[in-house]
Amino acid sequence: MAEALAPQFEHYEPSFVPSAALAMAVHLLLAAILVFGVRWQWRPLESVMVELWEPSPPVAEAPRIEPPAEPRPAPKPEPVVEPPKPDIAVTAPPPKAVVKPKPEPRPEPRPAALPREDVQKRLREELAREQQAMSTAREKQDFKARLEGEQAAAAKKSMDIYAGRIRGKIRGNIVTPPDVKGNPEAIFDVIQLPTGEVLSVKLRKSSGHRAYDEAVERAILKSSPLPRPDKPELFMRTLELRFRPLDP
Repeated sequence: MAEALAPQFEHYEPSFVPSAALAMAVHLLLAAILVFGVRWQWRPLESVMVELWEPSPPVAEAPRIEPPAEPRPAPKPEPVVEPPKPDIAVTAPPPKAVVKPKPEPRPEPRPAALPREDVQKRLREELAREQQAMSTAREKQDFKARLEGEQAAAAKKSMDIYAGRIRGKIRGNIVTPPDVKGNPEAIFDVIQLPTGEVLSVKLRKSSGHRAYDEAVERAILKSSPLPRPDKPELFMRTLELRFRPLDP
């Protein structure tokens, strides 16, 4: 019976070939990883060339010029902070006006009454002073009038002399026509320069004898330049000259 049952309980031993093959494959894979990893990291050594030469003499360094220092800006003044003003202005009460009492008016002293004789004396003195002042003013006016009269007379005399000299020179150049009757008067307006040169001659009033008027006009033009006055203030630019045939 035991023999009969022996085949049924025979021990089965597994095969080692698959296990060995798997182990071998794993080892080969690890070896390949190690080989390729080391070879990938390895690099050929680079050659280094070194040249030898003598060092050059030292070069003197140029002196360093430092830029001028920039002026430092002046410190800015700190802003003055004004104290805050109170919202409510406090004003002091105005001082009370001091009422001074008004001084009582004092009566003005009345001048003492002068005696009657003194009053009359003062009136006479004032009257005498007024008469003296009036007399002095009258004398001044008389002196002024007399002086002005003398000056006017002297000026008139000088003017008459000046006009006589002019008429005398012109009269010496008049050729009176022989047919003039009577003693007619001819009046001319003459304009002259300060040097006495005649600028124009105009007949204002005819003598009634044309030949005589023309003779006088020719004589005036021929007498240019006319005599000048002794005093420059007596010079007159416009002259009124009157001529009659029989006047000396």
